[in-house]
Amino acid sequence: MTWLVIERSGVKLSKPYYQTAKRAFDITICILVAPFFIPLVFLIALLIRLESSGPIFFVQERIGKGNKPFKMVKFRTMYHSIGRESHRTYMKAFINGKLYIPDQNKLFKPFQDHQVTKIGRMLRKTSLDELPQLINVLRGEMSLVGPRPNVLWEVEEYQGWHQERLEVLPGITGLAQVRGRSGISFDEIVNYDIEYLEKRSLWFDLKILWWTVVLVAVGKGAQ
Repeated sequence: MTWLVIERSGVKLSKPYYQTAKRAFDITICILVAPFFIPLVFLIALLIRLESSGPIFFVQERIGKGNKPFKMVKFRTMYHSIGRESHRTYMKAFINGKLYIPDQNKLFKPFQDHQVTKIGRMLRKTSLDELPQLINVLRGEMSLVGPRPNVLWEVEEYQGWHQERLEVLPGITGLAQVRGRSGISFDEIVNYDIEYLEKRSLWFDLKILWWTVVLVAVGKGAQ
């Protein structure tokens, strides 16, 4: 076993003890926030059930570290009968960089407000729809901080260098989410993910978590 920092494909691999410390950090934070979030989970579940029919949770297979699939959990924010084919078409174009509008310096996003429930809009605005992913963190499938996980057909659209974001556990939040939120291209997201890989430390994770809380508090959640 080596305790040196190794460079591979431009990504700095952390020292062996970091992974153990990060896992302990994730579990500790989950335990500390559980008394505050468990009542909130029940309240959100009740509101979802009262507003529309369908399951409370949206469970979807995502691709994690080393291309390993896992079931990611989040609160359902859309009407249960809504198809997701339009979202699939959008995401393929997004990953391939076909949605950027150069003269307006922004991304094109289809208007899908009618597909999202009222409680779903609030959950997305505050990023509380991601709260159930604490379960994935406790299972060891995700971390609190890391690249956001994609589904298989999104990963199949990756360019070679995009694969570097699969070197670590995916996260509930990440550097791309606090630096750019939802208004940047996929290539920019991956660049932020790689920057995180190069700088990762428990202190950096704490800063990203703090930035996430601040952005959500001022109403700059994901759209």
